Parts: sequence; C-alpha cells; structure tokens
Amino acid sequence: MNTELIYGNSPKEWLISLGIIIGALVLNKIIILINKHVIQKLTAKTSSRLDDILFKMLQAPVLFGIILFSIWIAISRLRFDKEVIDVIYISYRVLIVINITWFASKLVRALIEEYWVPKADAVEGQSPRRIDAHMIVLIRRIIIGAIWAIGLVMALNNVGVDIRALLGTLGIGGLAFALAAQDTLKNIFGGFTIFTDRPFKLGDRILVNGVDGFVEDIGIRSIRIRTLEKKLVTIPNSKISDAAVENITAEPMKRVLLKLGLQYDTTPEKMKLALGLLQELPKKIKEIDKKDNLCFFSDYADSSLVITYIYFIKKDADIPQTISKVNMAILEQFKEAELSFAFPTRTIHVIHPDPVG
Repeated sequence: MNTELIYGNSPKEWLISLGIIIGALVLNKIIILINKHVIQKLTAKTSSRLDDILFKMLQAPVLFGIILFSIWIAISRLRFDKEVIDVIYISYRVLIVINITWFASKLVRALIEEYWVPKADAVEGQSPRRIDAHMIVLIRRIIIGAIWAIGLVMALNNVGVDIRALLGTLGIGGLAFALAAQDTLKNIFGGFTIFTDRPFKLGDRILVNGVDGFVEDIGIRSIRIRTLEKKLVTIPNSKISDAAVENITAEPMKRVLLKLGLQYDTTPEKMKLALGLLQELPKKIKEIDKKDNLCFFSDYADSSLVITYIYFIKKDADIPQTISKVNMAILEQFKEAELSFAFPTRTIHVIHPDPVG
C-alpha cells in the first residue's frame, strides 16, 4: 500500500515526531508541578537560600532545554536534505549556547539580589545607603551584559564566524567611537569615581561648583540636584569628580557666627553681663551643642561695641528654627537686662559764623 509522503516522510513518521514534542510538553508540566509541590517545599526547610535560588533559576532553562532536545529527536528521525539538516544543526548549537547564557544571567541576577542588595539596603543610622544600591544596579548590568556578550561570541563561533577578524573590526570601530565620545566616557568614569568614593548619597544636601541643593538622582553620566530655589540642575559626573564637593548633610554640626553690637555707653559691668547671658544659652536651648562655643568682646566698631558669638547647632536639630530660637532668647534676655543694641549713628557739628557787626 502506497502512502503519500509529506516533505519526504510518511504521515506516520510526522505523527510520531509530533508525539515526541507533545510528550516533552507533558514532561515539562510534570516537572513544574514537582518543583512547585515537592522540591520547593524541601528546599524551603533548609537554612541556605542557595538551593532555592538554583532550583528556581534552573526551571526555565531546563524546560527550554527539554523542548529543544525533544524537537531535535523529533526532527533527526525524519528524512531531510543535507542542507536542511546543516541549518538545523547550526541553529541548535546557537540555541543551546543562548539557553546556557540565559541560565547564567538569571542565576547571577538572583545571587546579586539575594546576597548583595540586602546589604546595600542596610541602614546606617537612619539613612539607607542609596548610593550602594545604585552601584549594585550598575555592576549587575555590567556583569549580565558581559555574560551575554560572551554567549554571543560563542554562538557566532558555533555558526562559523571568524571571531578574531570580528574582534579586530570591533577594536577599530571601538577606537573611533571612543575618540568621538570622549566626554561621555569621562562622565562614565566620573560616575565610577562617585560610586566608589561615595562623597554623598541620595537625599544629601551638597555644595558643588556654586550649586547648593539636594541630590535627587545619581546616574552613569550625571547627577541631578534640586536647589534650594526648587530648580533642577544636572551636572556631568566629570565635573563632580574634578570639583571640591561640600557635603552639608554630613556635617556633624552647623556652625553659626553671630555679631551683636551694643551701644557705646554700655558699661564694663553691662558688657560682662551680656557675655554671661550668651555663655548660658547652651544650657537653656537643647538644640545648641554645649561644647566649643565662643563668646567674646571682639571689636570697637564705628557705631557699636561688638560681641562675637559662635555656637554650633546639633545635627538632628531644625537649623532655621534653632537660629530663630537663639535670636529670640537673646532679644528677650538683653531687653530684660536693659542692654541696648546699637544702630548706625552720625553726629553732625554745625558751626555758626560770627555775626557781622
């Protein structure tokens, strides 16, 4: 009995090959159920998280590998022209490399998120180390990109591409690209400098190149600062790495210099009283640090006797409110002690000419 051939194979052969692929799909479904209801429960009881990660990351590549293997078995038992077999063979070599690369990238991503990200999110005092989180994202992208680049090179090698010639071409093109993108590369290396040195973190108030504000974003090419006027300023990383950066948030205390001018008719006793009142302020205002404060009679100005008062506001205090609180306390105590502040004065002597006789 003659059987009509379909692309060189009988319907029975095609059905058997299709059955192999369907069997692989059923096997995959069974593996998913076993992994979900048996393996995951067993690995959850262990103290290590590594086995959970391995089984979770292995599932998709293994299932894909089973499908590839089943398709290979199904096709290899059929009769095709040599050209078709060669194309299928090359395609499978590429797909296998891609599958292995896929698994490696998924595994690396999972390991970084499991073991590195929690450490970056650890709290220093009350402030998360946000720059570390940005650095991890950058490093993760670089590692995964490198894994896929290696996988691509291996896949091209399996296809028969001359890797040495390709790398030589890419090297020349890379040199031309580097010359054309010098500023971009400088900013990228500046970003690495910021990530490694960590002169500031997200949310810090910094002063750099005359820009005073809060860091809103730290990128590969630039950082964005929200100024005190609520303007958003973008500064290239190369400018940041070459400049002196003042981290205002990292200051242990805020130094305040205050000049007070008393009238020239202030007696020595009144001057000593004024100095004593200022020296007692840290004991009455808890936001002021009790150490390193200075209070002294500093100048004979044109219109006043000047007292210089230097005090430090604690890090966790509200700076504007504390300054207002100190100024109000000085005003009240000086008023009560009858200490008068000076204001610019000018004495004009009028000389009348002699009357004409």
